[in-house]
Amino acid sequence: MRTFAKSQKPSLTLTDGCWLAPYKMIHLMSSKIQNPFPSSLSKKTNYSSSLVSLPTHPLSTRQSPDLAMRHGCLLCLLPLFLSLLSSPAHGVRLHGLGVNYGTLGNNLPTPAQSVRLIRSLNAGSVKIYDANATILSALAGTGLRVSIMVPNQLIPSLAANQCAADAWISTNLLPFRRTTRIRYLLVGNEILSDYSIKNSTWLALVPAIENLHRSIKSCSIHNIKVGTTLAMDALSVSFPPSNGTFRPDIAESVMRPLLTFLRKTRSYYFVDAYPYFPWSADPVNINLDYALFRAGPSLYYTDPVSKLVYTNLFDQMLDSVIAAMGKLCFNDVKLAVAETGWPNEGDLDQIGANVYNAAAYNRNLARRMAQKPGTPARPRVDMPLFIFSLYNENQKPGPGTERHWGMYYPNKKPVYKVDLSGKRPLESYPPLPLPTNNSPYKGPIWCVFAGGKNTNQTELDGALQYACGQGNGTCNAIQPGGKCYKPNSLAVNASWAFNLYWQQFRKSGATCYFNGLAAQTAKDPSYGSCRFPSSLN
Repeated sequence: MRTFAKSQKPSLTLTDGCWLAPYKMIHLMSSKIQNPFPSSLSKKTNYSSSLVSLPTHPLSTRQSPDLAMRHGCLLCLLPLFLSLLSSPAHGVRLHGLGVNYGTLGNNLPTPAQSVRLIRSLNAGSVKIYDANATILSALAGTGLRVSIMVPNQLIPSLAANQCAADAWISTNLLPFRRTTRIRYLLVGNEILSDYSIKNSTWLALVPAIENLHRSIKSCSIHNIKVGTTLAMDALSVSFPPSNGTFRPDIAESVMRPLLTFLRKTRSYYFVDAYPYFPWSADPVNINLDYALFRAGPSLYYTDPVSKLVYTNLFDQMLDSVIAAMGKLCFNDVKLAVAETGWPNEGDLDQIGANVYNAAAYNRNLARRMAQKPGTPARPRVDMPLFIFSLYNENQKPGPGTERHWGMYYPNKKPVYKVDLSGKRPLESYPPLPLPTNNSPYKGPIWCVFAGGKNTNQTELDGALQYACGQGNGTCNAIQPGGKCYKPNSLAVNASWAFNLYWQQFRKSGATCYFNGLAAQTAKDPSYGSCRFPSSLN
């Protein structure tokens, strides 16, 4: 690239809210681009040595935002031009199910090791929860389709400022454009499930998506779909499937403009659909075999309105989303599954979370999706799908299942064998230990200090103080003169406080976690006259 003499260096000019450079002549070695802003970059374009001429005057503030971007936000141009110096290295195209690669663990393998594990699953794609440069570099040349994500907290700023969207694309997407097969950009993760950001973020979602899409399009990129992920709680009604309906607080204000964008750009509605949750909430009325794709005809469900026949709970959930879109007159918006899976372990009170069920779910799903069956409402329609998740992640908050969705342990050993291409016969897999928790646990449960040699005493004391500050008289028994005061150790006091806190608030959603310091137990921690209340009290 041509270097500028000191007096020739381009200064930055603020125009239309973006920092734009006055246009100069730029030499590019090994490239030939007649128009630096073509409507598309055809594979037939011959890239050889040439000059790229740019306009020699700054943009007028009277130009439209689209024209301003098209004619020169250098946030976009420089990485794009540099990327054209090399040819794509996307490798062989793979067709297995996708994998969600989360990183909320302090003991996980490196990105390079993780990519090898993903490939060993015969996966066809991978979804990450940010745009981690090391991970994207490790994915270069693999042929895996890649989905990247914008963090929730950036959505308001990206919605308010086009140049912020340009900068995010320039920094996080363009440098990897020619080596990593990025195909999806997801803006936020389940933001409509988080009521704490309702006022700041919900209405900013679609404007942020539009700005990022505009940035991508201005760089002549046309094969990346932009969207967002939504949990099933975006629906107020999901049963029967034909009655699927979006929540009234988001239907018109968020969903209609979102679906309008998805239709216009031919993108996907990305749903997180977990049959585990409705089954575990109602195992009496929902048969486990129906949730694990192994139901016989006697367990099939016929929708009373549509008369469609359902052989599994997963299809039923997806069709309720399709019905909800139809009620807003968006029957043609495509569906993709951003997350699905089954936990391989959980807390004592979490039914059916075990290796046997997790393996059955993912193996059966892979076999089914390899046939491209679609759903009863949309038969024979292929859809992108990502299994959650690659690893058991030990730093995820919440109940025990949250840390046990992985197909691999952090030590790189498989939790169970699975072929995400769906080609491996089910009978060829090695046997697994039979489940022991497919029925609700009926014994007493306590929440106690989990122990550990490396426990941070300051952190433990902070958790103790927090628990003591909640509820009524939570820590009275461990005060001087109380029945549980002695032996007056931090560990024993923490167990008392954690347990009483959890017993008071578990029915309203409290978990026995405390940032990894607490765990459920079936062993009574009571001693002497100090009696710990249990879940049965």
